[in-house]
Amino acid sequence: MKATLAIRHALRPWVVSASHRILIGVSGGADSMALAIGTLAESKSAGVEVIAIIIDHQLQEGSAEVASKARWQLMECGFSTVEIVPVDVEVTDGMESSARRARYAAFDVAIARYQPDYFFLAHTKNDQAESVLLGLARGSGTRSLSGIAEVNGKFIRPLLAIDRATTEAACQENSIIPWDDPHNSQLAYARVRVRKEILPLMERDLGPGIVDALARSAGILREDADALDLLAEEFIKGQNPRDLPISLLEGLPKAVRIRVLRQAIYEAGAPLGALGADHLAPVEALITNWHGQGEISLPGGVKVLRISGRLSLSQQIS
Repeated sequence: MKATLAIRHALRPWVVSASHRILIGVSGGADSMALAIGTLAESKSAGVEVIAIIIDHQLQEGSAEVASKARWQLMECGFSTVEIVPVDVEVTDGMESSARRARYAAFDVAIARYQPDYFFLAHTKNDQAESVLLGLARGSGTRSLSGIAEVNGKFIRPLLAIDRATTEAACQENSIIPWDDPHNSQLAYARVRVRKEILPLMERDLGPGIVDALARSAGILREDADALDLLAEEFIKGQNPRDLPISLLEGLPKAVRIRVLRQAIYEAGAPLGALGADHLAPVEALITNWHGQGEISLPGGVKVLRISGRLSLSQQIS
């Protein structure tokens, strides 16, 4: 039971710190089934209730049967409450993003209903490595390259130091037959190409340990990003984010200044997550490459203008 013990060890600090209840997001795959079994085992001595939430995205034929099989296996392992939640996925910005949005909306409903201490998610070290490579391919910044956060509100990812081979072995040790999602073999998805082609190629040509190295890099970058975010927050606390002095912005390191600008634009009314490098570059130029540019229009009706030595932000509501 070596793999199961490794998973339980990763879970233990979170389980013992819970006071009454933990929810677990389950797909039926090896990662989430191993997470569920490990959490249940740890919870017995901690006196914590554990509830599994199985999301049925209804995107594939037979998805209801997959969810029912996962529920049956968890009940056989000792779960007293396993809830299957069918969701309707409205595909607007790609299948993966749309399914994720529907899934997290269902998770939020479960959190409101059960009021858990934590909601566990089964992302592993392999998921972390894949996220870093995808961020590199997009030309993303430090925050994106820092990968998946272990803690995001009530959502906890306690298996980020555990690899996928360990979760698969834990399922075998506990006679669990996990679901192998056919989407995970479709090379049309960028993440699948990274998993099936890019990472194996890197392991072969650069040597073993690539997944560990990428996950380690993500941790270092997350620490750097957190520090830069803190510096930006400290700066903007003493300022009116809609009226920022150019002279002070000029004196900031660019990495901090960009974060200040992003935060100010969001506070002015831009939708969260709507800003990219293409949006921020012309705003940055108002400070560092000023030659009389006019007003800049941004998502959410936010307008940015340099006037009288200050950066003025406003929102035009249509």
